[in-house]
This record gives sequence, structure tokens and C-alpha cells, in this order.
Amino acid sequence: MKAIRIAAHGGPDVLQLTDLPVPEPKAGETLVRVTTAGVNFMDLYQRSGLMPMALPFTAGIEGVGVVEKSDGPLAPGTRVMWPSHPGAFAEFACVPTWKLIPLPAGLDDHTAVAACLQGLTAQFLTESTYAVKCDDDVLVHAGAGGVGQLLIQVLKHKGARVFTTVSTEEKAAIARAAGADVVIRYTDEDFVAVVREQTRGRGVHVAYDSVGLTTHAGSLSLVRPLGTLVLFGQSSGVVPPIDPLLLMRQGSIFLTRPTLIHHIADASAVQTRSARLLEWLQAGILRPQIGGLYPLAETARAQTDLASRRTTGKLLIRVAT
Repeated sequence: MKAIRIAAHGGPDVLQLTDLPVPEPKAGETLVRVTTAGVNFMDLYQRSGLMPMALPFTAGIEGVGVVEKSDGPLAPGTRVMWPSHPGAFAEFACVPTWKLIPLPAGLDDHTAVAACLQGLTAQFLTESTYAVKCDDDVLVHAGAGGVGQLLIQVLKHKGARVFTTVSTEEKAAIARAAGADVVIRYTDEDFVAVVREQTRGRGVHVAYDSVGLTTHAGSLSLVRPLGTLVLFGQSSGVVPPIDPLLLMRQGSIFLTRPTLIHHIADASAVQTRSARLLEWLQAGILRPQIGGLYPLAETARAQTDLASRRTTGKLLIRVAT
């Protein structure tokens, strides 16, 4: 089978298209014939060594495909997806059976994988990290990105007023189409000043910040007393240490740095959260947008494009030919 392997941490050049034998599932695993995989910043962190992996390894943590062999309840031919397990950038992957999410017949592979990891992220951010309420004021950075668009869609479904930041007018149109109430082009406007003006100085109940280094200070300054700052990504760089006294001075606000893996750590969590995700997809509440579809051999280009922060929507790898 063809697979993208990493033998040393580094830049996109360490991604090597390799021939490997089809893996044999162990007890508790299912062999999946992969059709499509998602591209995520986590892939870049694992590749670079920011989140080091045991070497060598097959890249890609999110995929969709068809069950080939399983000693569990999933029959061969069952369509499944998974949000967080290495090996998706390959024609076959062995995945712990409890991590697999069976797909309804009406949900196509591209939509499923485009909504999998990022949709589950939107779910835990809005229902576990901070339980969004009707009429909450919410700030979402990178509103035209894959997670950003889904976050906006969920937030509007819950009745929140959404402020979002983007870099271009093209991205502004995408964020508006997702439902954002106030779209701020941070290249032309000071997002802190705009949000303060629009909220009459009160700020937001929660700020969702996936950009990190260049935005976290502004995000923190906009959180109203007893509100929450959620740092869930670092596309512009790692956030430096934050003095806890700043949280007190801002109004006893809450600071958290969550990640999906801790919210889907067992079968029960996977089933509960994925049921919510599939409910939103089937109801049309979540409408993932595909930002690019790349062949397996061009995985490095896909990661480079994602890192550039010039893309919109979800980037996918077409594994099956």
C-alpha cells in the first residue's frame, strides 16, 4: 500500500510517499480501507516535533473509509470515520475499534471527514469548555477557517452574537456566509477597538482563540468579568506564559487550553459527542466547506498551504484513487 511516512521530525520535505505492507489489525483494532483524510494543524505539530512522535510513523490523524476486517461489532463494508489516531495518510489503517464512528448512508465521505475532528472540536468548545447561551457575545478568531466556520454555525444555532476576525475580504464573505454578525478584517482594523465599541465596553462572554501568539493578549483584554478565554490553537506561534494576576485584574476570568483528545478519551465520550455531531450535520446546522482536495502524493503541499493561513475551509487528502 502507499503511505506517507515520517522518519525524522522537520519540514514538509520529511513527508515521504512509501510502499508498505497492508497492516494486520491486532485485538481490539479494525482495518479500514481509507478513502479520504483530513489535514490538521496537529499533523504539522507532529511532523515538526512540536508534539513529538515515536519515529518512524505514518502521518495523518483523521480519516474516513470502509471496514475491511474487524474482530468487533463493525461488519466489513461499514463506512466509518475517526478524528484522532495516526495512520490516515495511507491506503489502509488499523484503528482502535472504539475510536471509529459509523456513518449514516446519506453522509458522503468528504463532508464526513471535513466535519469530523473540527466538528467535534466545535461541539466540546461550545458545550463543555464553555456552555454557550442565547444572547452571549462571542469572539471567534480565524472565522473563515475550517474550525472557525463550524464554530460560527454552532454559535448562531445557539443564539449567540458572533464577532470574528479574518484577513481578507474573500474570507470576510465566507465568515458572513457562516453567520457571523460582525466581521473584522484585522489587517485594516483593530479587533479590540471594534469589539469594545460594538459591546459598549463590556467585552465578550467567551473568546475562542486558535491563532495564539499574535492575538491572545487582545483576546484576554476583551473578556468580561467572570468570562472565559479559550486558547485552542497556535497558528501564529506558541502563547508565552500568562501571569495569573492578569486573570484577576481582568475580572476573575477563566483561562483554558483544551484539546480534542481529552474530550474523546473513551468509547462513551466518542459515542456521545459524535451523536451530537451527526445530529447537527443531518439537520443542516453544520455545513462544512471543502477548501482543497489533494492527492496523497501531494500531502506536503497541503500542509504547506495550511501553514500559510491563506486557505479557507477544510483541506482534504484523496487517498483512494
